[in-house]
Amino acid sequence: MKVDLQKKAKELRRMMFRTICRGGGGHIPGSLSTAEILAVLYYKILNIDPKNPTDPARDRFILSKGHAGVALYSILADRGFFEKAHLDTFGKCGTILGGHPDMYKVPGVEASTGALGHGFPFGLGMALAAKFDKKDYRVFVLLGDGECQEGSIWEAALFAPQHKLDNLIAIIDYNKFQAMNRLDGIVSLDPLVDKWKSFGWEVKEVDGHNISQLEDTFKSIPFAKGKPNLIVANTTKGKGISFMEDVAIWHYRLPNDQEMKIACKELGIEDFQEQLNAK
Repeated sequence: MKVDLQKKAKELRRMMFRTICRGGGGHIPGSLSTAEILAVLYYKILNIDPKNPTDPARDRFILSKGHAGVALYSILADRGFFEKAHLDTFGKCGTILGGHPDMYKVPGVEASTGALGHGFPFGLGMALAAKFDKKDYRVFVLLGDGECQEGSIWEAALFAPQHKLDNLIAIIDYNKFQAMNRLDGIVSLDPLVDKWKSFGWEVKEVDGHNISQLEDTFKSIPFAKGKPNLIVANTTKGKGISFMEDVAIWHYRLPNDQEMKIACKELGIEDFQEQLNAK
């Protein structure tokens, strides 16, 4: 599929922002930081069919940082897993799109996530099942860096190399923030790359907003036969909205009227504020 992925990432950011603001709440910055990763995966890498979302041969993608569910909803809607009109129902009574993704309600969602540390071992189980069943599908799991402070992450990280899960690809959205503080102000993960390597993973570090780096890295999977793959994607929390970038207070917060004007201009949706005010 021929798609300008840089433009697609910007479009996804607009979708995420509109969805959260219409819904009255959500994690804007932690969603925005994933846009390029999701664009590359869903348009260039994953073996998926939106018309057949339960195809046994499909690749699996799990958003382990489930609080960024709107990011996943945006790419799934964009790829046609469900109608984009559903995005307008986010935050409304009766919607299928909850604050965290529900695998029983939303086509294309492989695991119900939100409790941090759960999605990654869930994906590990899928990858192990593929090995047992001699299937070729791969499992991609997007982790938050703050999520990597959960003990279940490291239990799974120890397990995967022992079982030679080279069909498992973990991606860390390394935006260096956790909730309302910088990561190193809570519990530092340094040296992150060396930790994972010492556990037996093959690791590559990339600019998580560089389309060509992401695409080249994903296409080189498996990095080493018999070893699970980790991509440390260095990103900016709040990417695309200047006053949100690398500012902790925006973890879960909506812009006021003046901030909304700036955000809409920078995202290229200058008519959106009028639409909101007209509601």
